[in-house]
Amino acid sequence: MTKPTKRTFSFEFKLAVVQRFLTGETKVDLAREFDLSSPKLIETWARTYRNDGEEGLRPKPKGRPRTNPTEPAPPASTLEQLRRENERLRAENAYLGKVLALKAQRRR
Repeated sequence: MTKPTKRTFSFEFKLAVVQRFLTGETKVDLAREFDLSSPKLIETWARTYRNDGEEGLRPKPKGRPRTNPTEPAPPASTLEQLRRENERLRAENAYLGKVLALKAQRRR
């Protein structure tokens, strides 16, 4: 048994159907003619077209927007840079202290 998939419609298809609906054709007749699941779909497209124009009918990208790795991070304040440097130096100091302690323990 095959799993039913959600149909997707191209921008041009949606635009043509909406324009015919706005010229006076009924949504029920258009839904039958184009084999759409429901006349409500045409109503939704028409509402989107009225609110957002043609751009509203274009397909939207799916998922989380990509971040641009080539875009540099905003410069941090001087205080923030000093805090990070201080934290790094403390970690480095703690690491070197442990290394010296291990070397001293091996000598015994």
